[in-house]
Amino acid sequence: MGAATGGAAAGSPESTEESDVGQVFVRSLIRSQLRLALVVAAGFLLILLAFPLLLGMVPGLAGSTIAGLRFDWVLLGAGIYPVIGLGAWLYVRSAARNEARYRDLAGDR
Repeated sequence: MGAATGGAAAGSPESTEESDVGQVFVRSLIRSQLRLALVVAAGFLLILLAFPLLLGMVPGLAGSTIAGLRFDWVLLGAGIYPVIGLGAWLYVRSAARNEARYRDLAGDR
């Protein structure tokens, strides 16, 4: 009965994760998700650091105005949100792809 198998049916996600191969798949998924998170965070930080460098390297850019607002404030206030949105969209799409690959390998469809 269920007591002999520990309550998990053969072929269920729980039994797949408890096997040695299942544990390798789970560790691989965790590593790939961590790698993805670090790459997205590093990319975001590089872009965020590029804004002040751009303003410092181009003379007069920070002091120029757009619709009465200084360009540096417009860049930091409105220019960063599309970057955040794009990074989030890419992260979610890639994380879902990683999880789909895991489900295919583990046989959990």
